[in-house]
Amino acid sequence: MTTRTTAGIGTLTLRPLDPLKDAGLLHSWVTHPKAAFWMMQDARLEDVERAYMEIAADEHHHALLGLHDGVPAFLMEKYDPAHRELVGLYEPLPGDVGMHFLVAPTDRPVHGFTRAVITAVMAHLFEDPATERVVVEPDVSNKAVHTLNEAVGFVPEREIQKPEKRALLSFCTREQFEKAVANA
Repeated sequence: MTTRTTAGIGTLTLRPLDPLKDAGLLHSWVTHPKAAFWMMQDARLEDVERAYMEIAADEHHHALLGLHDGVPAFLMEKYDPAHRELVGLYEPLPGDVGMHFLVAPTDRPVHGFTRAVITAVMAHLFEDPATERVVVEPDVSNKAVHTLNEAVGFVPEREIQKPEKRALLSFCTREQFEKAVANA
């Protein structure tokens, strides 16, 4: 379990996702209108359970549940882009790790929360000394996440066409992340 405390935000903790126990919660998140870019708007509870059972069984894809002061508040997925998501769309380097994150919808947004989440997610990924670079492929029209990615050091490389979307392939090295966080 990874824990990071941010002034004014609180404590963010990551724990392994339990696909069955957490499915109801995830279902409410991924089908919410604010999660449109997660592309599960019409998913049934069984669809969410199945999707996260598949991830749990996949050696190249992992899901973690993020807690804010002990309360579930975000989802993080990490994957090996040499085997999932980006196969054939770019040339992966040793130490590349793919990442997705989703912040739970809320009626009481906290200023700076999403940035604290992506910072905690990136810090978690770089805790592994084998991680050299984080790779993301958000929808090209998701301007909010592009801004967040840039804030933690991501540099866009190019647009790519995935089966489900037009994506902005972006990379962040450990050094770029550390520099971005130090300058925040």
